[in-house]
Amino acid sequence: MTTKEQINNNVWKSCDIFRGTLDSSEYKDYILTILFVKYLSDLHKEKYEELYKKYKGNEERIQRALKKEKYKITEDSTFEYLFQRKEQPNLGEIINKVLSKIEENNKEKLDLIFRNIDFNSEAKLGNVKERNVILKSILENFEKLDLRPSKISGRDVIGDVYEYLISRFASDAGKKGGEFFTPSEVSEVLAKLTSKEEEGLKIYDPTSGSGSLLIKASKEIKNKSFRIYGQEKNGQTYSLCRMNMFLHEIEDADIKWGDTLRNPLHLENNHLAKFDIIVANPPFSLDKWGADELQNDRFNRFSYGMPPKSKGDYAFVLHMIKSLNENGNMGVVLPHGVLFRGSSEAKIRKKLIEDNLLDAVIGLPSNLFFGTSIPACILIFKKNRSNEDILFIDASREFEKGKNQNKLTPENITKIYETYKERKEIEKYSHLATLEEIEENDYNLNIPRYVDTFEEEEPIDINKTKENIAKIENELTQLKTKMKGYLEELGL
Repeated sequence: MTTKEQINNNVWKSCDIFRGTLDSSEYKDYILTILFVKYLSDLHKEKYEELYKKYKGNEERIQRALKKEKYKITEDSTFEYLFQRKEQPNLGEIINKVLSKIEENNKEKLDLIFRNIDFNSEAKLGNVKERNVILKSILENFEKLDLRPSKISGRDVIGDVYEYLISRFASDAGKKGGEFFTPSEVSEVLAKLTSKEEEGLKIYDPTSGSGSLLIKASKEIKNKSFRIYGQEKNGQTYSLCRMNMFLHEIEDADIKWGDTLRNPLHLENNHLAKFDIIVANPPFSLDKWGADELQNDRFNRFSYGMPPKSKGDYAFVLHMIKSLNENGNMGVVLPHGVLFRGSSEAKIRKKLIEDNLLDAVIGLPSNLFFGTSIPACILIFKKNRSNEDILFIDASREFEKGKNQNKLTPENITKIYETYKERKEIEKYSHLATLEEIEENDYNLNIPRYVDTFEEEEPIDINKTKENIAKIENELTQLKTKMKGYLEELGL
């Protein structure tokens, strides 16, 4: 059986081929694309083997049955086809052609999924000789893996490995523009806090990245009756998101490529589509998010006010509010600045609170995200709220310390979720604030104003401290006397 560890180790060996040539934020696309092609090919291989037994080798019936499969892989678009041609001088060109054939054969599901990756790029992969050495080595590494579903130890292994690899690559990437990969445990918290149990739920992420948040949100839907929607600005990340959906066996996903603020693509009758659950981790305090172009926004997203040009946090919040249906739940990860910054953001914050849209503010530990130590918070919004208070949770001090990143443990996640679900007040952890309290604080939502985490220090014993000082001074005098003796013996 092929285990997660074997796949991870194999992929990291492939990464060694690139190190020193390209940054991982660039070479990850090549590695993950080949992993995707290998899985598709092995999936096809296993299906062919099943049909071969079923139809006793009747090739005509086998091919007829294969054409009815959801995903179609022809013999000239398999990983084996590539591996057999690993010595060819135009290997990059051959890989590109195979990717194009996979797209052509699966237009409805995988159309243009590889458009942002070029295996024949001299700028990225060097001259023909250098390029062929890299690509041949990658093919040889992946050829050792058996990714047939029956040979993988666990149904979600490939999808989980893909998520793991994207998170590992994220340690070197995403630092530009405040874009940070959402750690798995943060995605889980957000998914639990916004989950609903209804039929036919529509789940949306306007900054979908590699799709981890959407996948976690879908896993919280017990009845599995949902459809996923997402939009991603970065072309390469958009492609990874679509591959990620496939590898997690989420077929009903509508992922679009484009700038959500300047050009939202999920529309109904020329208006923004409405969703039951919205989750997002937008770029923190995005500069130049489009304020000038959106002064007369045709979707009227900024009726609460226009966010500052240099910080797009509330631009994403207002887009999400506008996209939320009348009974929807929404959770968004943001920097703490959104809780207390003044000027136009203060006005927006006040109006959102006055309209009873904000349900909870949750402070997270620092150093959870790859590429930044900035502590973040989660804001939960709801339409048609029955209560008028706001729950504040300070979860910033409860985490597992890691070498590079801190982590939320399952216990930490459960405590946040149960506190939110039951709207509990816990000393030094959570507080239910009335609108009067919020107003008294001038609509400043800074968590320490509502959750007092101050720990009183033990009173100092003055006499004991004096005794310790005297003891230390006595020891120091003895050491000086000894040192003087040693120096005299040495004649110094």
